[in-house]
Amino acid sequence: MLDAMSSTGTGTLRPAPSPATPRYQQIKALILSRVASGEWSATDRVPSENELVKLTGVSRVTVNRALRELADAGLLVRVQGVGTFVADAKPQSSLLELRDIAEDMALRGSRHGARVLDQGRCRADAALATAFGLPEDAELFRCRLVHSENGVPVQFEDRYANPVIAPRFLEQDFTRVTPYRYLTSCAPPERVEHVVEAVRPDPLIAQALDITADEPCLLVHRRTWSWQVVATRAFLTHPGSRYRLGGALD
Repeated sequence: MLDAMSSTGTGTLRPAPSPATPRYQQIKALILSRVASGEWSATDRVPSENELVKLTGVSRVTVNRALRELADAGLLVRVQGVGTFVADAKPQSSLLELRDIAEDMALRGSRHGARVLDQGRCRADAALATAFGLPEDAELFRCRLVHSENGVPVQFEDRYANPVIAPRFLEQDFTRVTPYRYLTSCAPPERVEHVVEAVRPDPLIAQALDITADEPCLLVHRRTWSWQVVATRAFLTHPGSRYRLGGALD
């Protein structure tokens, strides 16, 4: 997608002919490629709608849609009467929808990495039993891993899965496929619950995220349902200095 635009000898940029790729997506790819290459850095002003129309030869409606969607995704900041700028590089995750952290990073032109700390069976304590609607001491699957963006840890994931919903959870290599990707492939979520709180990391999480014990963190409690039963319970810890959470409702 990042090569969906080509430069011409006259200094203009034209969408590469590809009937399968909508023009607004090509404009988005052009902008993302410039950011990923370092040509446009955080807080840099990007060409205006009129300038992009002249550079690309597409309609203003198409350019407006591309800029609007990138701004909604937190990748651009639009200031009325001033211009459009590359957003601060601090990653953002949506609270209003489930999204794969690896895909989010790819959209920003970043490299995702994962390190699995442990993966196995466990027994539900009283809190987990209540969360899953299962008897206390029921068997659950558990995985703890650290997600990194360009080599920098940005999320500690502590996830529990219902064996009935995800029977092959323990067979997965979560350095190659995220738990989110596997779980949504075998049990598409029907309902999602999010709770966010500010916390201090415990020693294990602080060490895994390479932060100090007094670093403020954002902890997302996430629970999903599939086929009318609780499928997963996840605790996602993000260093406050490296991550932000947000969303928008149309």
